[in-house]
Amino acid sequence: MSLIHEIDFGTPRSTSTTMVTLSIDGQSVTVPEGTSIMRAAMQIGTQIPKLCATDMMDAFGSCRLCLVEVEGRNGTPASCTTPVAEGISVRTQTERLKALRKGVMELYISDHPLDCLTCSANGDCELQDMAGAVGLRDVRYGYKGETHPNPGVDDSNPYFTFDASKCIVCSRCVRACEDVQGTFALTIAGRGFGSVVSAGMQESFLGSECVSCGACVQACPTATLNEKSIIEIGTPEHSVVTTCAYCGVGCSFKAEMRGEEVVRMLPYKDGKANRGHSCVKGRFAWGYATHKERILNPMIRDKITDPWREVSWDEAFSYAASEFKRIQAKYGRDSVGGITSSRCTNEETFLVQKLIRAGFGNNNVDTCARVCHSPTGYGLSTTFGTSAGTQDFDSVEHTDVVLIIGANPTDGHPVFASRLKKRLRAGAKLIVVDPRRTDIVRSARVEAAHHLPLQPGTNVAVLTAMAHVIVTEGLVDEAFVRERCDWDEYEGWASFVALPQNSPEQTQSATGVDPTELRQAARLFATGGNGAIYYGLGVTEHSQGSTTVMAIANLAMATGNIGRPGVGVNPLRGQNNVQGACDMGSFPHELPGYRHIGTDSVRESFEALWGVHLNKEPGLRIPNMLDAAVDGSFKALYVQGEDILQSDPNTKHVAAGLEAMECVIVHDLFLNETANYAHIFLPGSTFLEKNGTFTNAERRIQRVRKVMTPRNGLEDWQVTLGLAKAMGYPMSYEHPSQIMDEIAALTPTFAGVSYAKLDELGSIQWPCNDNAPEGTPVMHIDHFVRGKGKFVITEYVATDERTGPRYPLLLTTGRILSQYNVGAQTRRTANVVWHDEDRLEIHPHDAEQRGVRDGDWVRLASRAGETTLRALITERVAPGVVYTTFHHPDTQANVITTDYSDWATNCPEYKVTAVQVAPSNGPSEWQKAYDEQARQARRIASTIEAAE
Repeated sequence: MSLIHEIDFGTPRSTSTTMVTLSIDGQSVTVPEGTSIMRAAMQIGTQIPKLCATDMMDAFGSCRLCLVEVEGRNGTPASCTTPVAEGISVRTQTERLKALRKGVMELYISDHPLDCLTCSANGDCELQDMAGAVGLRDVRYGYKGETHPNPGVDDSNPYFTFDASKCIVCSRCVRACEDVQGTFALTIAGRGFGSVVSAGMQESFLGSECVSCGACVQACPTATLNEKSIIEIGTPEHSVVTTCAYCGVGCSFKAEMRGEEVVRMLPYKDGKANRGHSCVKGRFAWGYATHKERILNPMIRDKITDPWREVSWDEAFSYAASEFKRIQAKYGRDSVGGITSSRCTNEETFLVQKLIRAGFGNNNVDTCARVCHSPTGYGLSTTFGTSAGTQDFDSVEHTDVVLIIGANPTDGHPVFASRLKKRLRAGAKLIVVDPRRTDIVRSARVEAAHHLPLQPGTNVAVLTAMAHVIVTEGLVDEAFVRERCDWDEYEGWASFVALPQNSPEQTQSATGVDPTELRQAARLFATGGNGAIYYGLGVTEHSQGSTTVMAIANLAMATGNIGRPGVGVNPLRGQNNVQGACDMGSFPHELPGYRHIGTDSVRESFEALWGVHLNKEPGLRIPNMLDAAVDGSFKALYVQGEDILQSDPNTKHVAAGLEAMECVIVHDLFLNETANYAHIFLPGSTFLEKNGTFTNAERRIQRVRKVMTPRNGLEDWQVTLGLAKAMGYPMSYEHPSQIMDEIAALTPTFAGVSYAKLDELGSIQWPCNDNAPEGTPVMHIDHFVRGKGKFVITEYVATDERTGPRYPLLLTTGRILSQYNVGAQTRRTANVVWHDEDRLEIHPHDAEQRGVRDGDWVRLASRAGETTLRALITERVAPGVVYTTFHHPDTQANVITTDYSDWATNCPEYKVTAVQVAPSNGPSEWQKAYDEQARQARRIASTIEAAE
């Protein structure tokens, strides 16, 4: 194996369709108009020396190394900033150019410390490479790098250092922060010889607005910005392309290794989801894979009050199977079930649902994907005919108006947010519908045209009011609707939304949104050109989640914003494989491909391949399993890669259900909260230790490639095979590629997918079949999958969760950039530097009324329970609304949330909880008890580590 070296063409690709032919060093080359001479040269294998240029950013032209001669023109223009022209003749290597380049390099080297042998970038330094490329052998001006401005090394960031003494002021880091990331955290301070890169107003990197995405580090051509892992371990020796295991963007990375040790994760430029960019989690927060608290051996115990006992894999499988068989013999076939994971691969998820259906003999399978995005499946399937988003991420580059509702992409999907912000800086308009003033509403050089700060729980009313404006003001794309949608259903819907009670003025009392602002936003979306809608959990995690998704679809159809680049309805998935978990049949009523278990022909195709009779009756969802456990009829649960005690609503009810079970199997990396109620613990493997595929928010199927041996001994799919064999239903696979072959054989939308094709194309967006052999980036181009688009009347029904004298505030929850989901992974990395506790955001008015100061401990109570945490006073939330994250288990935010849920899918209503806030003296008694429990878990891990 060797390092994967990607070609840097120096400047971005031109999108022009007009072609230009020129000559470079006597060789003819034809490229798109607008291409730089530098890029054209690289396309024929001629590398022009460069330092300030990189194809991730627009040309800058400051280093003066890439000079060329153009026949008939005076001077020596920079090849990075000079576009090609028809018929020109370019020379890249003449005596004149060699002398000029050598002179430029002399100046650079005379001002640079010569510690190459001990420098962390030795062997991976572009300055070093270019000195060799231009033939520099001596420096007439001496070596006085020590006189270079040197404010000292800034190692405040936990992941990289900044050594200004090695900076050549090429501005690549500054431009990367601006053009790629869109944060504008870096600048060039000073002038002339005193110029230095500065984070903010000469702050430390940690104290500045830097979001640690790594774009500056990747752009740096020297060791000025360098990963601490490189400094500590050394340069990598080989690399493997894999897919990030954090959010639903699905970034591709090169895992750069020394042996089986990860040195760094570099975003892969050919990754079609991220295009060479990354965020702090994917780029740096992979250290949890080797964290000392990770459990590496199976453990069992008879009762949850007993200590854990380490056992072999065979003993763990045998014990688990005997318990499940005993329970089914005593309580019936339907007394057991399982939960799949949105963090695991498609292949692993497919096997778990197969084990439950074919091995357990029932359909008691559910997933955390239903807990967050099942209304997406229901709503889009009803209106469009498919249960997924309509576009690829590249589509945003063609968008004129973006509507974001119930999503916080800068924190939850930061790589996509960077692409979105770049489009906004180029002139696209933005509408944000959110109770909070998130960063996307206003940040560096980006400001929303309209922010509609609605009351939590009133999404349907706001969207219907927008539709009211579009219909009553004649802004509907009637030609699109007549051609592509059911006209009779449209007329019924249009009559409904046109009713006076659906006007912005009449809905204001419920939504709290200014009618004038709402009308202007609706007009902008309907008339502003290509309109795209992006939404997240702030849409789906409501009692009217499915209704809201259908209201979004109605809006897109009414304005003709479906079926071409730059438009569409796009759910931003929270976890890395939420889409895949849904695709793979993780719901109790659906087999893979969203086909109902009760459909005889569908079920029979699975029975023929699996060799068993399948139950045609839908099984239990997670809440139903817990209810049945409390009632005494559900007794055993296999949980793969999910912490339902921390992530599911109404924690007390979840705990009661788990406690009532006789056998709980937790299959995970760490002793999570659910493991407190487990009888069997099966250690899991990280994404670095397995092969498989993830499917991201744009339906993109991507390879996950193993870069190290599983520290627990088995990949997760092999663990499920071991359990299935012990249960008496052996499944034979030698590699996950064979599992994908079975998925393709049984699932029409995956029919053309194989590992060979994924390796050839890099990634595939389903559907992939005979009609679309290379996948489908944009859906519903000529017609909807269901035929005609279906308009659905979306009547606003207020949630049963109401404020009142005892609970006058509304709590909504969300995520923060540095942490992920329940924090099990990111809390075990240096990301805790940015977020070491969950805080309660509260408006200054509400805080003053309650005598709460910033940083005070407060008691947060609802009808379901209470917890304590510290207050953060901010105007990001409106009066009457409070907000917190849920990344830290000692907060247990879901102790507060109720068990209200979406009417169609049971998706929990996390985003609307009536609460009261009052001053507190500190953590509650149960939180103190939790802290002691957590310490015990750490002691277990430490004892195991010491024994090894």
